[in-house]
Amino acid sequence: MNTTEDTIVALATPSGIGAIGVIRLSGPDAITIAQKVWKGKDLTKQPSHTLHFGRVMDGDMELDEVVASLFVAPRSYTRENVVEISCHGSNYIIEAIIKLFIKNGARAAKAGEFTLRAFLNGQLDLSQAEAVADLIASNSKASQQIALQQLRGGFSNQLSHLREQLVQFASLIELELDFAEEDVEFANRDQLKKLIQEITKVIGSLIQSFELGNAIKNGVNTVIAGRPNAGKSTLLNALLNEERAIVSHIPGTTRDTIEEVLNIKGINFRLVDTAGIREATDTIEQIGVQRTMEKISQSALLLYVFDAAQITPEELAADLQSLQTPGVAMLVVANKIDLLSRKDGKSGSPQDESGINELLSDFRTSGLSDFIGISAKEKQHIDELKQQIYAAAIKENLSGHETLVTNIRHLEALQKTEESLVRVLDGIDGVTSDFLSMDIKQALHYLGEITGAVTTDDLLENIFSKFCIGK
Repeated sequence: MNTTEDTIVALATPSGIGAIGVIRLSGPDAITIAQKVWKGKDLTKQPSHTLHFGRVMDGDMELDEVVASLFVAPRSYTRENVVEISCHGSNYIIEAIIKLFIKNGARAAKAGEFTLRAFLNGQLDLSQAEAVADLIASNSKASQQIALQQLRGGFSNQLSHLREQLVQFASLIELELDFAEEDVEFANRDQLKKLIQEITKVIGSLIQSFELGNAIKNGVNTVIAGRPNAGKSTLLNALLNEERAIVSHIPGTTRDTIEEVLNIKGINFRLVDTAGIREATDTIEQIGVQRTMEKISQSALLLYVFDAAQITPEELAADLQSLQTPGVAMLVVANKIDLLSRKDGKSGSPQDESGINELLSDFRTSGLSDFIGISAKEKQHIDELKQQIYAAAIKENLSGHETLVTNIRHLEALQKTEESLVRVLDGIDGVTSDFLSMDIKQALHYLGEITGAVTTDDLLENIFSKFCIGK
């Protein structure tokens, strides 16, 4: 059972030795508990949002010189009295101060309990509280911007507005049930139909945004695949601008997957360099090829790399057909364009763009998908490839202002809301008011689950148990 009657304490900074550690107290007795062990100005008489230098005392023994940050309710993160003690980052000192606070009436906080209290006390709604965890876990500019936008209430405000409109019609339909014997309609069915269609359109747009939102939040799974010696590992090194993978002229050098993260325009791409796809010559290589196919099926984007100087259009077409995977976007990369010979027979002479395009046109005229020509070894057109990788994964322009769904819990609630609204539309001209009311109430319920207007202890436990202790 959730309660805010006691005072909780935890380390708010990461554990481990550092310059400082911040210990957070929150609850009705936070200031008085801190005062019991404090030597300095009387904290109970100080205004909110002030800093105070003093000492933490365990009886006559001084534990540390610290700075106390004071936040008086309701002007705090949790809307409770909050004291944050900035002490030296010794594990011994931090543990000693926390134990001292517990001895004087506080208890150890559970995972996410500070943010849970912020939610229970009305400081944040549930989607904003979840955005706190996303903001802490953000590892790119784009994921940070989305989490910040949700923390500021952009998602919540949009859903609250939709819910308010539905509530108004639900109230009118409930009123009709009270006058069932009079056979009157208080809710205009045409207006209700128009509203449901508008809301369904917005809900559908939010559901569609999940693919992009999830990619930004968790990164885009991107597999580099192709035949042995096509230059996959060289390409990985060129994209990362470092020697991450072993490069050799011997086919089959890469026998297991290598994974690295590449950031393009604020989006993380989780690159996976895989074993070459061919008939394996031994058991180990066979396992590597199997893992390659598994990684492709789990990816969002496939970079198929081929040796433009060796492969025929027919072989390329066969490879592309075998690698087509539902739900996986494919970008075809012609590598080793630096080795292409001019058609005038002067092998090894410098290549101009027109000559290279003429040679590559043999592949394009074979009815194959368009592709980009690069030299991973010479790092030719790598920047252009990065732009195409970004465009293939992020199909929309990101302004930072649009609402994107990044949370699977929110997605499921939106899908259930949409299903309920479809039932309302299907029955609006034929079913009785009590059935309409039931479907609208279900839609309101699922929308309420997102923002926390509808909650259960199990739901809150599941969400906040994933937070770090101290947040």
